[in-house]
Amino acid sequence: MFTVFGASGNTGSVVAESLLAQGEKVRVVARSRDKVAALAARGAEVFVGDVLDAASVASALRGAAGAYLLMPPDAQSSDLLARNRKLAEVYARAIDEVGLPHAVLLSSIGAELPAGTGPIVSVHVAEQLLGKTRAKLTAVRAAYFMENLLGYAHPIKADGVLPVFGGGESYPFPMVATRDIGEVAAGALRAGASGAGVIELSGPAEVSFEDAAREASAIVGRPVKATALPIDGMVPALTGLGFSANVAGLYREMTEAFGRGAVRFQGAGRSVRGKVTLAEVLRRGLG
Repeated sequence: MFTVFGASGNTGSVVAESLLAQGEKVRVVARSRDKVAALAARGAEVFVGDVLDAASVASALRGAAGAYLLMPPDAQSSDLLARNRKLAEVYARAIDEVGLPHAVLLSSIGAELPAGTGPIVSVHVAEQLLGKTRAKLTAVRAAYFMENLLGYAHPIKADGVLPVFGGGESYPFPMVATRDIGEVAAGALRAGASGAGVIELSGPAEVSFEDAAREASAIVGRPVKATALPIDGMVPALTGLGFSANVAGLYREMTEAFGRGAVRFQGAGRSVRGKVTLAEVLRRGLG
């Protein structure tokens, strides 16, 4: 049996679906049973719990052969790095308490860096803490999520603009679809501890924001231009969308780290290419 955290989210739901399709027993963890009703209908066991509560996490892990772990987003957090460190510590304590043999962590490109990468620092910390537990750890270091571009659906459709804070709109870099993340993570769980290590996961090919704008143009039926905007405008833009100042500042730091080339794959583990193209993701989100 496998335990899947974040089962109502973009990657966790795919992990659970993929495992169930392979005939595996799956326990999905969510704050509300309603959020995972579709997975329950397919045979998943539902565990309602709080990821920041150590006893709850230990109960969710007990008896599992492996678990999918992630840092759920919290756009309103006043101290995201502290919150995520606490979560990583909870995971680590629970893993050792129940003797979980294998954990698959949704990590990130750039996770080898201890500072200066915004929210990516959280998974650096998680890799370090979980790597010291009794469980063998598989860290899926995923590239930039293709679905992040769908956050700009309104300016794309309304104004024909794909904003690129800080510039670099013509530079191709690794992106990956959340479906590929979920399927690779599910495969890693089924492979077990023998496949532990780092997986550097990207999409079929590197793409730029200009590439994304061309794909979006064909989908929405109007010209879309990847447009460089001053990096100083990023925090006000995000806080205007409901992000806390803390989280918005971390996203600016991450964007600047990408811009100066600090966030890149290092060849630290097994390199895997996903199958889902950027055009497919944009078509589903913009069509």
